[in-house]
Amino acid sequence: MKKTLYDYKTEIEKLPIKDKYTKEELLTESFLIDKENNIEIYYSPHNEYINPNAKILIVGITPGFIQMNTAIATARKELESNNNIKDIQYKCKVAGRFSGSLRKNIISMLDEIKLNEALNLKSCSELFDKKDYLMHTVSLIPYPVFVKKQNYTGHTPKLLKSDFLMKYIYENFINEIHELDDFEDILLIPLGKAVEEVLCKLKDEKFIKENQILMGFPHPSGANVNRLVQLEENKQSMIDFIKKTVS
Repeated sequence: MKKTLYDYKTEIEKLPIKDKYTKEELLTESFLIDKENNIEIYYSPHNEYINPNAKILIVGITPGFIQMNTAIATARKELESNNNIKDIQYKCKVAGRFSGSLRKNIISMLDEIKLNEALNLKSCSELFDKKDYLMHTVSLIPYPVFVKKQNYTGHTPKLLKSDFLMKYIYENFINEIHELDDFEDILLIPLGKAVEEVLCKLKDEKFIKENQILMGFPHPSGANVNRLVQLEENKQSMIDFIKKTVS
């Protein structure tokens, strides 16, 4: 059963109200959901709102600490005067989805492969603003995952080889994507190779259709020093795929 803000409301209300928290404040027993060896999974409230009418699904591996921080800070402020949990879940989604430099990089890269033109937008920045009804963002693992208190990148351990982590994909991710209307017509954009590999496995297992996955989109993190080179190498094939897929 997926953990939500209803479960963690009381714990979040114990936090002081502020814009940013430290890892010592958030990576605690109170927010710990699961662990195996040096892998720990913690709660964050920004993967709870679902946009059922989306045409585009952007898929990450797991929220990082910046996204976790933003979402919890948003929830804490809202809980001070707002009792509508569903409204807070949406606000956490808006604030936390790929927040920080990651969002800026994603927008720039999506414009580069002309997704904005296919959707009749000036820029894909509109997907994070007034046109957010066109997009749903999701993580393969709905909660932040840390290895030795550092953001999990999908490689150590390799995601496909970790039964501990893959169970969250089968128990949460698959259920969530099938809550979307007309899911088989939605374009899936995996952020990086690790996500792409998982989506291809799910395609082989018939959870996803073959012509839904945009192949070759690099991970947008600034730490991925080769992302612009990778983008340029795969740019034309992605533009062609989007033209055929998005209408």
